[in-house]
Amino acid sequence: MTEKPAYIRIFSVIVVSALFLCACLVSALWPPRTATATLNSPEDGRVRLLEDREYFPAFMKAIDGAKSEIVMSFFLFKTSGYSKGYTDRILVQLVRAAKRGVRIRIILEKDDSARDSQADKSNRETAARLKGKGIDVRFDSPSATTHTKVAVIDKRYIFLGSHNLTNSALKYNHELSVFIDSPPLAVETLKYINSLYK
Repeated sequence: MTEKPAYIRIFSVIVVSALFLCACLVSALWPPRTATATLNSPEDGRVRLLEDREYFPAFMKAIDGAKSEIVMSFFLFKTSGYSKGYTDRILVQLVRAAKRGVRIRIILEKDDSARDSQADKSNRETAARLKGKGIDVRFDSPSATTHTKVAVIDKRYIFLGSHNLTNSALKYNHELSVFIDSPPLAVETLKYINSLYK
């Protein structure tokens, strides 16, 4: 068996080394999903994709772990009074957080021009349920549509993406959101949400 020329051996070593370095870089920047622990722990990293049904358990866990404040702005928060529904379970979790002393503020879309709007009707019904439990719920200005789907917890954790708080979005639809652990970005997000109250 003849020995390969030196330039081929050197080229092979360079290619293998480059592939190894790329693999190391990819694994450092994008750790496998199984490496993330529970939300609200340092092992989570800074950003995590929440595909489809991953949003609901992550959001529930974050509400359960909230220590001081939850601020939310959603286009649609549709509850039904059915205790096993995903959105009604979120409502119960929010009430529990409020009873622990967590300050909760929620802003929802309001559309005065369309009294028959299902979104408007659902938001009003949910707002009544939340307010009945002592939670601060407000509506945006009717002059603009608030299409946000965002929550900020403890001025650190952000949920942002396509998920509305509906059983369809949380259980059946194709939806994509992100969980972000970033106090500076949380502060900027809160400024935006607070501007919607005006």
